[in-house]
Amino acid sequence: MARRQESARGSMPLSELLNSTESRAMASFGVRDLDTMLRFAPRRYVVPAPLRSLREIHQGEEVSAIVEVTSVHDRAMRSRHGFILEVTVSDGTETLPLTFFLTKKHQVQWHRDRLPVKARILVRGTVGYDDYRGALQLAHPDYEPVEDTPQGRAWAQRPRPVYPLRRNISQKTMRAATEKGLEFADSLTRPVPEKVLSRRGLPPLAEAAQLVHRPLTVEDTRRGLAHLRFEEAFVLQAIFAQRRAQDERTPAPVLAAEGPLQGLFDQRLPFILTEGQREIGASIVERIGRGHPTSVLLQGDVGSGKTVVALRAMLRAVDSGHQAALLAPTEVLAEQHHRTLTTLLGELSRAGQLDAHPEATRVRLLTGSQRTAHRRETLLDVTSGQAGIVVGTHALLTENVEFASLGLVVIDEQHRFGVDHRRRLRTKGPAGQSPHVIVMTATPIPRTAALATVGDLDVLTLRESPGQRAGVTSFVVHEKLPAWEQRMWQRAAEEIAADRQVFVVCARIDEDDAADDAPAPPVLDEYGRPQAPALAPARGVTQTARRLAERAELAGARLGVLHGRLTGEEKQEIMGQMVRGEIDLLVSTTVIEVGVDVPNASVMIILDAERFGVSQLHQLRGRVGRGEHAGIAFFDTSAEVGREHSAHLQRVADAADGFALAELDLHRRGAGDLVGEEQSGLQRTLTHLDVLRDAQAIERAREDAFAVVAADPELTAHPALDGAIADRLRDADPDVERS
Repeated sequence: MARRQESARGSMPLSELLNSTESRAMASFGVRDLDTMLRFAPRRYVVPAPLRSLREIHQGEEVSAIVEVTSVHDRAMRSRHGFILEVTVSDGTETLPLTFFLTKKHQVQWHRDRLPVKARILVRGTVGYDDYRGALQLAHPDYEPVEDTPQGRAWAQRPRPVYPLRRNISQKTMRAATEKGLEFADSLTRPVPEKVLSRRGLPPLAEAAQLVHRPLTVEDTRRGLAHLRFEEAFVLQAIFAQRRAQDERTPAPVLAAEGPLQGLFDQRLPFILTEGQREIGASIVERIGRGHPTSVLLQGDVGSGKTVVALRAMLRAVDSGHQAALLAPTEVLAEQHHRTLTTLLGELSRAGQLDAHPEATRVRLLTGSQRTAHRRETLLDVTSGQAGIVVGTHALLTENVEFASLGLVVIDEQHRFGVDHRRRLRTKGPAGQSPHVIVMTATPIPRTAALATVGDLDVLTLRESPGQRAGVTSFVVHEKLPAWEQRMWQRAAEEIAADRQVFVVCARIDEDDAADDAPAPPVLDEYGRPQAPALAPARGVTQTARRLAERAELAGARLGVLHGRLTGEEKQEIMGQMVRGEIDLLVSTTVIEVGVDVPNASVMIILDAERFGVSQLHQLRGRVGRGEHAGIAFFDTSAEVGREHSAHLQRVADAADGFALAELDLHRRGAGDLVGEEQSGLQRTLTHLDVLRDAQAIERAREDAFAVVAADPELTAHPALDGAIADRLRDADPDVERS
């Protein structure tokens, strides 16, 4: 399907609607047109205090009252520069002074113009006490004109939207801009068909915008936001529906052969496959045996045996006369996978060598840092078809990598790759065919999150473990309790003395490199004021290695360093030394986060653990306890004992498996972070949806969107939806082409 040029953002540019201050305020959030502005929802609402009689108010209370201005006076301050404006108001039973302390004369006039005698206003504020007069007052209250009618009173009690702010932007500016936009709400593009909205009991878009930005009741806000959430889910599901429909129309190699490599490999396995591995394997076999491409998400906890399941599918591709590719996010992980596959396959992976099995294939590794001669030799094997299985990094995606007949692609740690990466590999199939795709993750995604983030994939889940690992016990270590930290290093030394190995992970490479840890932009509260930073500066690999070399507990330990600035050969050599047992303690960045397999490693120490995401912590602790020795993971933190970061780390430490952690991460951070920062895909732009709260809306939107696309695959009758899809894909990744 050719990419459409229509856009849902053909609506009014804000530069034609707002003044320069308002336009700049909205542009700071990336909002530059009417469609986007009226979908830019408040972060929360403030419900005013109930209307009160002035006779009933007390110091310190929040008060809302409908009053009439009875007098206005101003005077210059005696002790400092500025003016005091005093406005006396009455509700017919009692009077109350409103006091404004102003620095400029024009500010006095501005308020005078809006508060003439006999003006009826709604006033809101906190009741204070004037020590000089010995009476109650309201200092700098909010006010606006109002009618003392049932409608006016309802308006006075309406929830007030509170928008996100940046520095030097006021709520007044954000509200004023949105109010101007509401006058043109009828011109908004409407991607959800009216029939769908009616069937689901949702208000039309123009009404929903009014309910969101100018509500009269809390229920209004719920109804308005329900439309925005459903609309977002509907557009997402329409994208997934189109992708699935396209897959149904696309030819793919039929991977249906039964042997011989598959049977020979099963005979070589030193363990018995679990029931889950067999069931998932059979499901994959059925899918890749079809004549159109399958798209599967294979998820399972660390150590659940996903690699073996994927390898059996890859061998089926080779047996069927095609090739299989395994794509890994880093060179370290690609090299690890290559070692794992060749070890599992043994003589079955050494075609062309003297000790190869007669039915063997070749397993090749392709990374960006390979030497030219080695790379040329690998590319020749890939192009000729001699290499049945190819393991690589993003280097596999380049145009000069041509497969003889690519039938299956396995992508490890799918959250590191975008939708576009999957689609680019799809173009490398034979003779206009598209290879089947299996993406794997050890960060399980709850079902509703999967529907909202990877809804174009069929989710298959491995829940049991082969049971060959000793497992990991996790502890939170507080640096503010020095005895705990000392015991952590002592415990690491004890494991080294027992001929086992230790990982120490840091959040950055070098503490002295400003570019390596650039200061984060200030976090602002809802009033635009910067908040104090929550985290201390992170420690670096370089300095940590030096400090550990000086610790008495680790005297004599062989230390190594691994990080992303090393060359590919250097990283490979360091990991080789670790695997061979020539390094006792490896200080590293998260380059070892996924896939690295050192069965003798028994301790994982994560410094500044509060800086890492839930899935990262779980992946890192999964690097130990992979063999016969039980693993220990220490989450070292400078956070205060019992405070937010500390309590969060304790919840991660207590979680039994990746499925429990996935729910925890989803509650804490939302689907976007759950599936990873590097994922260039639709979930990064989730704005209104909460995949836990809105599970029912997502299910309904999926049903409706798939029905609309099934009836009109090209969306000829739904140009607004077609444009919204183009916008969504562009927001998710500017380089993504509509397939």
